[in-house]
Amino acid sequence: MIHKIKALYDEGNGLTIRAIARQLGISRNTVRKYLRMDEYTIDVGQRHRGRRKKLDVHRDYIVSLLGQFPNLSAVKVLRKLKKKYPELGVSDRSARRYIRQLKETVILRQKCYYEPVVESVPGVQCQVDGGELRGVLIGGVETRVYFVVFVLSYSRLMYVGLSRQPVDTATFIRLHDAAFRYFGGRPEECVYDQTTLVVLHEQYR
Repeated sequence: MIHKIKALYDEGNGLTIRAIARQLGISRNTVRKYLRMDEYTIDVGQRHRGRRKKLDVHRDYIVSLLGQFPNLSAVKVLRKLKKKYPELGVSDRSARRYIRQLKETVILRQKCYYEPVVESVPGVQCQVDGGELRGVLIGGVETRVYFVVFVLSYSRLMYVGLSRQPVDTATFIRLHDAAFRYFGGRPEECVYDQTTLVVLHEQYR
């Protein structure tokens, strides 16, 4: 949750505190509190909360897997984990939940091996990144919402496309079209953050 808030805020370049609170269903004071926390405090707090989890003894192995293959699903990680350690002592459901939580933390804290491009000319570059939010209240029902964020590098103008279903190729293209219509034109290039809808494989991160 903490890392998700920081990612959505993006050091003041992303969503506002009010928008983040509304999307995550929490108070603005909670958002402000987490934004004031530094990475060390967050890390210590997460380690303290997770000390009693049975899978912590395998944490380094899971982190190593996610570090090498960040796009591995929790199911595939669990499959490799059970092959290496047949007697885990936890249910598959608990193990998948633990892996998903760890995966979010590892991926969000991974070092970026690229140098951000600051465009000095309007209309050149658009940054595109997808994600999902769980527990969004729609009509009083907790729902998982999928989104794709488009941000123009020059003006930081943002468009967020939403979907009730996982984003597939057709939806991804439709959201691009909606974003370009909102911006009033198409940038020369789009930069993507390792989404499998665009990236076939990677080299040097």
